[in-house]
Amino acid sequence: QVQLAESGGGLVQAGGSLRLSCTASGPFNSRYTIGWFRQAPGKDRDIVASLNWVSGSTTYSDSVKGRFTISTDSAEKQVYLQMNSLKPEDTAVYYCAAKSALTRTYDFWGQGTQVTVAS
Repeated sequence: QVQLAESGGGLVQAGGSLRLSCTASGPFNSRYTIGWFRQAPGKDRDIVASLNWVSGSTTYSDSVKGRFTISTDSAEKQVYLQMNSLKPEDTAVYYCAAKSALTRTYDFWGQGTQVTVAS
C-alpha cells in the first residue's frame, strides 16, 4: 500500500520559514491528491493545503493562504510545503496524506512531523 513519510519539521522563530517534505512510496500514482494537515494540542486535525497530482490545482486554508505553498517533484514522488512568515499559532504536528480518485478519502497518512514556532 501507499506509504508516506514527512520530514523537515523543527523549531523556528516567528517570522521564519520551514519546508516540509512528504515522500511517497509503494503503489503511488498520479491519481492521488496529497493533502497537508496539522493538529495542535487539544485541537482537531485540519487540512491546510492540498495538491491534485493530475491537474496541479492547489487549495489552501484561509489561515495559511499567502504564506504557505504546496508543490511537487513528481519524479521523486515528493510533495513540499513551504511555510513562510510563520506564526506561533502554526505550531502543530504536520501530516501529509493521500486521497485516491477511487475512494475520495484520505486513506494513507504519514507519521507526522512537529513544527514549533517560538514567539
